[in-house]
Amino acid sequence: MDGARLMNAAVAQDVEPARIARHCDSVSLCFSKGLGAPAGAVLAGRREFVVEAWRARKLLGGGMRQAGVLAAAARLGLERVEATLRRDHDNARRFAEGTSGPLGELNSPVCSVNLAAVETNIVMVSIRGGWPSPAELCQHLRAVSEEELAETGQAVSVLLFPWSAHAVRAVWHRDVSARDTELAKNKLEFVARKCQEKRAQGLRPTPPTPPSAGGA
Repeated sequence: MDGARLMNAAVAQDVEPARIARHCDSVSLCFSKGLGAPAGAVLAGRREFVVEAWRARKLLGGGMRQAGVLAAAARLGLERVEATLRRDHDNARRFAEGTSGPLGELNSPVCSVNLAAVETNIVMVSIRGGWPSPAELCQHLRAVSEEELAETGQAVSVLLFPWSAHAVRAVWHRDVSARDTELAKNKLEFVARKCQEKRAQGLRPTPPTPPSAGGA
């Protein structure tokens, strides 16, 4: 099992990680994803398998001296994993639901979120219509315009990933706070509204105009 998201799944289902991995003969666990460590992973399996993996790692130059600092960060991540991941999951859910209901209930013709699919720290935002494309929507979310500053009084840059031809992906981690989540939700609502206004005028949205120096 590739256990990069094993802990997210275990926390979301409120079960021990071993229960999920019980039918696998080997499992890896990454410490630098949701656990927040700067690097590191662990591999578990039959003794012969682990010995061979250890040998292959050394052949490929994967040895490291003074690894205690990284191990300490990984241990801290394990000790705090439940609280950390539950916060990430809650923030993702809050983003999807919004303050006045799920994005899907705001009747936005530009984007929507299927709440039933929001189980952990990942939210898939579906794009409706021909434009903006997922890449264009991500561009608008990343940029800050004079118009945004004038209307909202804030300069917010949100980094999402154009996942497919009709969806973008948002992922939460330990450095994204509840306040960050609220700002991201507001930015998505602002961008969606502006795109819809352009659609109503029969215009294609253009990249935002950057604010003047000192405006952000």
